Amino acid sequence: MNYIKISIGIFMALAASRFIPHPPNFTSLLALSFYVPAFLGRKYIVALILSFAITDIFIGFHNTLLFTWGSVVLIGYFSAYMRNNSLKRICGVILGVLIFYLVTNFGVWLVGGLYDHNIKDLILCYTLALPFFAYSLISTFIFSGVIEGVIKFRFLKIKT
Repeated sequence: MNYIKISIGIFMALAASRFIPHPPNFTSLLALSFYVPAFLGRKYIVALILSFAITDIFIGFHNTLLFTWGSVVLIGYFSAYMRNNSLKRICGVILGVLIFYLVTNFGVWLVGGLYDHNIKDLILCYTLALPFFAYSLISTFIFSGVIEGVIKFRFLKIKT
């Protein structure tokens, strides 16, 4: 029952940030992809992917889904190794955003139909995606800050 309640909470947090108007890639997805498995366990990666899939039903599916969902799985799997302290978590979050940028834009280049399959266009794809990377980085820092605040507040509540 706890798994279902937490999964619904994950869905609500993700859906809220994806459904309200926002700049491209400015969602809680990457912060949740890092923090949820890091603190709740890898079993919640399934809840993240399902939440992502359900919101994609309304937003629209695309031919790079395997790359976006795959990057979420990758971020979730390595997050457990970087949860021990704030500095590791900050590095982990930055690494997560970088993984998402590299994997998803490789997918856009590979199957998006917008680029020729050569090194020049791969570099062009990554270059043109830099504004999206910036939005992902900024939003992930903001949502991670909120999550870190909740973690600190919760720990302070327990200790007092």
